[in-house]
Amino acid sequence: MKIALVHDYLTQRGGAERVFELLCKHYPEADIFTSLYDPQKTIDLGDRIVNTTFLQKIPGAAKYFRSMAPLYFPAFRALDLQDYDLIISSSTSFAKAVRKNPNAYHICFCHNVTRFLWDTATYLREYGDYRYFAPIIEQVFQVMRKVDLKYAQEPDLYIANSSVVARRIESIYGKKAMMVNYPIDTSKFVFSDTKDEYYLASARMISYKRLDIIVEAFNWLGWRLLISGDGPEQVRLKSKALKNIEFLGHVSDKTRKDLFSKAKSIIVAALEDYGLVPVEANASGTPVIAYGAGGVLDTQIPGQTGVFFKRQTPESLQIALLEANGISWDYDRIRNHAVANFSENAFFSKVEQIINQACGVHQLFI
Repeated sequence: MKIALVHDYLTQRGGAERVFELLCKHYPEADIFTSLYDPQKTIDLGDRIVNTTFLQKIPGAAKYFRSMAPLYFPAFRALDLQDYDLIISSSTSFAKAVRKNPNAYHICFCHNVTRFLWDTATYLREYGDYRYFAPIIEQVFQVMRKVDLKYAQEPDLYIANSSVVARRIESIYGKKAMMVNYPIDTSKFVFSDTKDEYYLASARMISYKRLDIIVEAFNWLGWRLLISGDGPEQVRLKSKALKNIEFLGHVSDKTRKDLFSKAKSIIVAALEDYGLVPVEANASGTPVIAYGAGGVLDTQIPGQTGVFFKRQTPESLQIALLEANGISWDYDRIRNHAVANFSENAFFSKVEQIINQACGVHQLFI
């Protein structure tokens, strides 16, 4: 069976890209497709050939990939995947639009519906350009929503990472989705039961990650906070932060795993539909302090692997930080929780069963 793996764009290293990295490792003979590829900024694909679209030829496109939004759908539609029997797309937006031959089967690992189109106010809340050009952008987005709905019908099967995402896929796209919690590569995280005197936030610096809440809370507490990641919010966040907060920018995988293992806690202030960072923190033996909604409700045990705060406010986060500071954490138990529940073996066992069953049924009707 000839397999194509397709991802929206490989220009950053977020949770969706780490899941795609696991898919690439699990299917070593599969061909890889994406719209834009920057090997210095994304997952390590070794010497695998990465097939890109016409967008790759546009100067600066990989750096300013968000500005390419209206061009992604035609870029993916232009890909030639007619020779593939199975297409596995990994998408939060555009990759689901790829075309296939009638005998092929398309499974979409949908990390979310296209968020900037369907939750525009939240996703682009702090983008200065969005506020300035809002009337024009909204007209473009209205057209793109119709196109997104049209191409959302292309996959034969959706797999969602959480019940939240599954419900959203059905509500917006009108498609049923199976739910399989995404895994982590536990070999990429190191356990430590000795913690240093710092807290860590690891996220892309975009508005819905709500790093502003974390900065304000730590400004008030004066505790040491490290923030890894980059993005359009970086300048604004730096301007608000006091001297106890350090911005690390993009860090290597080795540095990231060391930071995770030694942090007192890892802070997550976003409403994440699933969120790999809390599970990765647990795999390092590190507790999580997270906004208590969305995917963390499925992955964290309050008082054992983490602490929830009730509202997305600095005050609510401060209360959770003080609570966590008073808990005697069992770091071994935290690590064991992640390994037992979110391993690659458990994930791919479920995925292979779904694929074999779905493709078998598909073949009966062609």
